[in-house]
Amino acid sequence: MEKIRVYEVAKKLEKSIAEVREALSSFGITVKSNLQQIDPEVYSKLEEIFGFKKEEAPPAKIEERKVKKAEKISPEVPEKREIAPKVPVKKFEKPIPEKKRIAVREGVTIKEISEKTEIKAKDIIQKLLMRGFMVTVNQPLDKNILDLIGKEFNLEFTPISFEEELALEEGKRPEKLIARPPVVTIMGHVDHGKTTLLDYIRKTKVAESEVGGITQHIGAYRVKVKDRFITFLDTPGHEAFTRMRARGAKATDIVILVVAADDGVMPQTLEAIDHAKAADVPIIVAINKIDKPTANSERVKQQLSQHGIVVEDWGGDVVSVEVSAKTGQGVDELLEMILLVGDLLDLKANPDVSAKGVILESKLDPKRGPLATFLIQNGTLREGDHFLCGTEVGKVRAIFNEFGARMTSASLSTPVVVMGFEKVPPVGETFTVVKDVERARQIAQFRLEKSKSVTVRPKKVSLEDLLSKTEEPKEVNVIIKGDVQGTVEVVEELLKRLESEKVKINIIHKAEGPPSESDILLASASDSIIIAMNVKPLRKIVELAESENVDLRVYNVIFELNEDIKRIIEGLLKPEKKEIYLGTAEVKQIFKIAKVGTVAGCLVKDGKVKKDSKARLIRNGKVVYEGRIGSLKRFKEDVNEVKSGLECGVSIEQFNDIKTGDLIECYTIEEEKTK
Repeated sequence: MEKIRVYEVAKKLEKSIAEVREALSSFGITVKSNLQQIDPEVYSKLEEIFGFKKEEAPPAKIEERKVKKAEKISPEVPEKREIAPKVPVKKFEKPIPEKKRIAVREGVTIKEISEKTEIKAKDIIQKLLMRGFMVTVNQPLDKNILDLIGKEFNLEFTPISFEEELALEEGKRPEKLIARPPVVTIMGHVDHGKTTLLDYIRKTKVAESEVGGITQHIGAYRVKVKDRFITFLDTPGHEAFTRMRARGAKATDIVILVVAADDGVMPQTLEAIDHAKAADVPIIVAINKIDKPTANSERVKQQLSQHGIVVEDWGGDVVSVEVSAKTGQGVDELLEMILLVGDLLDLKANPDVSAKGVILESKLDPKRGPLATFLIQNGTLREGDHFLCGTEVGKVRAIFNEFGARMTSASLSTPVVVMGFEKVPPVGETFTVVKDVERARQIAQFRLEKSKSVTVRPKKVSLEDLLSKTEEPKEVNVIIKGDVQGTVEVVEELLKRLESEKVKINIIHKAEGPPSESDILLASASDSIIIAMNVKPLRKIVELAESENVDLRVYNVIFELNEDIKRIIEGLLKPEKKEIYLGTAEVKQIFKIAKVGTVAGCLVKDGKVKKDSKARLIRNGKVVYEGRIGSLKRFKEDVNEVKSGLECGVSIEQFNDIKTGDLIECYTIEEEKTK
């Protein structure tokens, strides 16, 4: 077969010249003219692409003749011959190349991207200029600009933080992994003996020096047990534990749950259990005060089993030890159990690399300046080391142990107090020793500028966001708070009934009472929503939920909760009613006026009280009545609003049961379209 011209190829294959040109360009052949000739081998490939084969035609005609002959032989049985549909010829589709994945460090520049991708820096800058971004060659780039460059040049960037970059570099070196001491957090209800137990273990009198015998701050202590060490974190409840986890820091290996044998499981005990479960940390139950005459350890085990903590004595997998923090009974066994659980966890680290860890506590000392309690999770910390902590680069001026003695170095799982910060670091921040100080300063400056430019934190979770995700099944974590235990159980039962194959609801925590700071922190750390039924959260709790971007939903009628969640699940949610807080006034005195009713003499605590606005009367943390402001007076004159710090007279429409000390909360309702 001789060479054939492009326009003849299009005619033979019954295709347009443009389609033929596109196919030839995929072979690397540039067509300058329709009269250009192509080789027979190329023509054969075009036939394969466009599904054009001549040799298939004759068999089709033979088959057709056989069918006609069969029709003549047996005319008495007429058969309807089905004509095969014409197979559509596949159009040539140019293959889309896969995105090239590139790992880049935090604060990467255009110059570094150009070196990695072999794309000219001027081309990248030109594309960004067309999109309205003025960027220099050595300017650090954030994630949004990286995504834009990736779309323009078919690339996918994976940003790696400075700490992860150092960890990867150290991972390439031959490591000497050795067993490290376990880090233990003691949690439990108030006055169940947490600090007293730790005090007995450390053989010091910490509890006596604390105000009221209750721990006022996070203390970290190292204890020697049979030539081995255990690090204890004595936390003020579980709030600090969850606050660190919400920041992404996992400092604890094991949780010791202290339960008093004479008191049993209490509300804060249940909260501690929920926090430990959400963090996926193993629990060891220490049943304390076993020396008391009223102690009943079996009752404690039974109560724990009702909340998913089944001890080994009852056929479960949770270790439990009966102890007495005063007499020391069972304490040695508890320490052995901690070491045993630590061995099962196979805790290892490398003491020869640069130190890395987490900030447990920080404060401003009047003499020594900013100080931070630092837990070493990997490597060895030495005096004179330079470090990166969030947006700050500093130098270790001095190291002190938990007793105030100065140290020259500290190794694995050792809590130390570090001096050398310019400002007080946030709790839960990562602390990393660096060798390239200039590079660390660039990263710190980049993070500082980035934090200044970000005014709103990304929303963690909302019910609508979770249910709008495409993947199935969708999981929703929920925290339930109610006025009484019966209300909590009703809400839990309702949510379980609304579960389906597409939506799974996980109850992270449930308790009676209004939402607390602990609930907000737990919701923030576990990406949960909070449903409060028949309880009104304090204003500071609402503000904390807004700052932590936690979805806090308050309901007074179970029907509203049922219908709301149903509509969201079914995608039929009507315009959302949003409550706009105006202000709160405290009732100082009551006046009974004939033909008018009860008038409350009030002092506006914050915000403002507005006439004809909606009002909510709160007594002892519970909503007593919801209505509308009837009249608003100041010095016997009707006014439209009274601002914070001023006194006024307030009456509520169709309600007279107002008492001294009540709070009148004013608000308005606005409707918003559901996103």
